[in-house]
Amino acid sequence: MNYKTLFILGIFFEVIGQILLAQGNEFVYALQPIDFTHWSLLLGVVLMIPQIVNFPNKFFSYIGVPIAIIGIVCIIGMCVLDFIWWSYPNQEMRNEFAAHISKFPSIWTPFITTGPSFLNAGLLFLSFNYFKNNKIGVSIIILATLIIFFGRFIPNRLIYGYLITAIGFGMIFYTKKPS
Repeated sequence: MNYKTLFILGIFFEVIGQILLAQGNEFVYALQPIDFTHWSLLLGVVLMIPQIVNFPNKFFSYIGVPIAIIGIVCIIGMCVLDFIWWSYPNQEMRNEFAAHISKFPSIWTPFITTGPSFLNAGLLFLSFNYFKNNKIGVSIIILATLIIFFGRFIPNRLIYGYLITAIGFGMIFYTKKPS
């Protein structure tokens, strides 16, 4: 299995994690014996790393790789915090934990509110490396990124955003180049 396949598989794990999150907090907290939701998100970003660091040495990679890696680190941190939330036996304790860490912008901002979005921005920049050869695939990723960042009114936007991103990169990686 090559890095591109692992990368696409990683995005699909992000889709699975988002589908599980869409079921609501009660569903996620009731998962046993582990928090399958955040394990899916964690596995997804880890599977993406080998390809992210192997994008071509081009201008957009010099911007996209560090941004995507920052996003991955933030998602890993978010998953760790969510594992802690999941481990609490009741909602009152979860609320206390949330109230506590929300007082620390050095934790709350990078791992909960803004940090995970860096992954999507990084993936967008990385897709621009392929604009010359696959305008449709890159356009699909642009659409996915717009949905993720600006489609707050769209129910389950992250599911659709990651799914469309996977389709775009699938087209970029596996569509034969015109001769």
